[in-house]
Amino acid sequence: MLGMSVLPRGADMMGPDPSLVYRPDVDPEVAKDKASFRNYTSGPLLDRVFTTYKLMHTHQTVDFVRSKHAQFGGFSYKKMTVMEAVDLLDGLLDESDPDVDFPNSFHAFQTAEGIRKAHPDKDWFHLVGLLHDLGKVLALFGEPQWAVVGDTFPVGCRPQASVVFRDSTFQDNPDLQDPRYSTELGMYRPHCGLDRVLMSWGHDEYMYQVMKFNKFSLPPEAFYMIRFHSFYPWHTGSDYQQLCSQQDLAMLPWVQEFNKFDLYTKCPDLPDVDKLRPYYQGLIDKYCPGILSW
Repeated sequence: MLGMSVLPRGADMMGPDPSLVYRPDVDPEVAKDKASFRNYTSGPLLDRVFTTYKLMHTHQTVDFVRSKHAQFGGFSYKKMTVMEAVDLLDGLLDESDPDVDFPNSFHAFQTAEGIRKAHPDKDWFHLVGLLHDLGKVLALFGEPQWAVVGDTFPVGCRPQASVVFRDSTFQDNPDLQDPRYSTELGMYRPHCGLDRVLMSWGHDEYMYQVMKFNKFSLPPEAFYMIRFHSFYPWHTGSDYQQLCSQQDLAMLPWVQEFNKFDLYTKCPDLPDVDKLRPYYQGLIDKYCPGILSW
């Protein structure tokens, strides 16, 4: 089974993170040295990505997602602070991420620092960079990779054109044989708003729910960035417009702005985390202090 590995620092990773590797529609003007972050070559690399998405697109159904909301909605798996969750990522290597061979916590600080440099006046935005992948602690709770990483999409309606591998991975998804869920709108009303849409389960949705449950005092833009940063068919593919409200469209540029720093701050020059901790601990104390329920 594909999964996330808990490995010592410096351990090698195998294969691609599907949330990074296969995105043919990412705007090249946004990408810095685009080719260095996503390998489109055939062979074992692409085969592994395809397998991950095949599992995701087969098993991410309305019933599955609702079951995960029920399973994790009590937030009873762990009690810890934000910084303790960041530290957990030191031992969590996404076994399929081709871009980096260092722990996810470094990517968190890299993303945060990239945002801080570009937006020095928005301290809440800096914190979003640190928080955005903390939902990957799901892997430590036993969730398989296809239910943790990868591009997200709404369940309960027909997948749209820019969903990765759409035409070759959904054949065994039972929802697409169900007339309630197999039309363009599926179980939704036109322009109902993404807050009323059931997204595929993964680290985005989980972290968004953690933030709501623990009453993070961040602005709405931050919640959108966390919840939808892997929703590439929306923020990059321009699909699912039929579900969007005016509020969603107003928030879209913020999600797109965040995405630039998420994907393209990765580099082998690791930040001095010890020097950065006091600044980010101050932001945590301001917006999401104390011991949280996960």
